[in-house]
Amino acid sequence: MSDTVALLMSYETLRLIWWLFLGLLLIGFAVMDGFDLGVAVLLPVIARSDDERRVLINTIGPTWEGNQVWFVLGGGAIFAAFPLIYAAAFSGFFVALILVLFALILRPVGFDYRSKLNDPRWRSLWDSCLFIGGLVPAFLFGVAFGNLLQGVPFRYDEVLRVHYEGSFLGLLNPFALLVGAVSLSLLVMHGAVFLQLKTVETLRQRARRWQGIAALVYVASFALAGIWVAYGIDGYRIITFGGTAAPSNPLAKSVVVEAGAWFANFHARPLLWLVPAAAFAGVFAAWRLAPRRPGIAFVASATAVGATILTAGTAMFPFMLPSSLAPAHSLTLWDSTSSLLTLRWMFCMTVVFLPLIVCYTGWVFRVMRGPVTLEQVSGSNVHY
Repeated sequence: MSDTVALLMSYETLRLIWWLFLGLLLIGFAVMDGFDLGVAVLLPVIARSDDERRVLINTIGPTWEGNQVWFVLGGGAIFAAFPLIYAAAFSGFFVALILVLFALILRPVGFDYRSKLNDPRWRSLWDSCLFIGGLVPAFLFGVAFGNLLQGVPFRYDEVLRVHYEGSFLGLLNPFALLVGAVSLSLLVMHGAVFLQLKTVETLRQRARRWQGIAALVYVASFALAGIWVAYGIDGYRIITFGGTAAPSNPLAKSVVVEAGAWFANFHARPLLWLVPAAAFAGVFAAWRLAPRRPGIAFVASATAVGATILTAGTAMFPFMLPSSLAPAHSLTLWDSTSSLLTLRWMFCMTVVFLPLIVCYTGWVFRVMRGPVTLEQVSGSNVHY
């Protein structure tokens, strides 16, 4: 037993565990906050009256703040467990992250201020803010992943100070925009499935149509992105390394950039092809099941969201932030973590508090289950 605990608490194992934890938090954010963002993007195209817009807003209004906890947890995990990733990524993506932050700020004020005045122009203004607050994060998160696969223009100097030599416009390159389309269409589809679970009649039928449109865009863009990675983007491969249990030093390795390297993990372990296959299967299952079993369709849609993120993580493993300026300075899960003591304390706290968050989230959604109807929002018992 003591040997098992010692292995679990070793530096090498904890680094891998925290890579898995970070992936879990990102997937949790994409699944739980993703349908909120998707519903906000669908707000102007599905709802055609003020009461219909209130229905859509009330499907996500009571729970969106709790869903945002996953975003906070993901950012905190990067800050504490992967400080080098945090420093380099938040420097390089600073403008994009500020735009995401401003867009996310529009969400709480949009939810809370919309119903303060019974004025069509006032409500239209905040509806637009909710739309922007859903569109910008959903798109830019995909753009960020697209740039990770291409490599980020940063390097370290001799005292490990990070230097970023890119620009915001440089992030908006064709491949990154394509991955942004993957992210946006996926979350719009996820939101449309959620609406079929939470609405009835006409709104549910419109959500069904938009689910099909978003699913087609996702399948086409995800497949095209995979082909582009295979034939148009070089991946990264470690040829010499300082060791998985060594202190974090991103300069203690040699890296080569070569065609097809992002598919090396899939070729080495063919079972990993089930991950992208699960993404396509989840989209198809969600489309088929949504009219009859929207709850199971939501699970299938969530599977597609998680499998999409896991596909990128599996392809890049063990890289987390590749450098296009100096490939040897790329950050991996083995050389960008905090100290062993920090990872141990964080692991102990996570195994206690993460299950509590999951249980509380499940309880909240159980309490709030059931569709939102026009009759309900016409009464005085709803806030939004």
